[in-house]
Amino acid sequence: MEFFVSIIAMALMVIGAFGIIFMRKPLDKVIMFSILDAGFVLVIVLFKYLDVAMFAALAGPLSTLVFILAIVKIKEIRKNKIVSGDAE
Repeated sequence: MEFFVSIIAMALMVIGAFGIIFMRKPLDKVIMFSILDAGFVLVIVLFKYLDVAMFAALAGPLSTLVFILAIVKIKEIRKNKIVSGDAE
């Protein structure tokens, strides 16, 4: 059973990593980061570091929220540059 869970965890991390590399849209990258984070937390649990897993499970959604806020802010800055004519 533990073997199948470790295969699933590795698959999640690989899919998330390749998704981050090859996806073009920033929100798709955030989704792939969440998939990678789920696999990472699962690996931490498999190694029985439950205190670290608890911290990673709490920090994961917060980092995803920060990424989404950064994406929104960057889009806003780019839109303002295009409107003002400062775009290159």
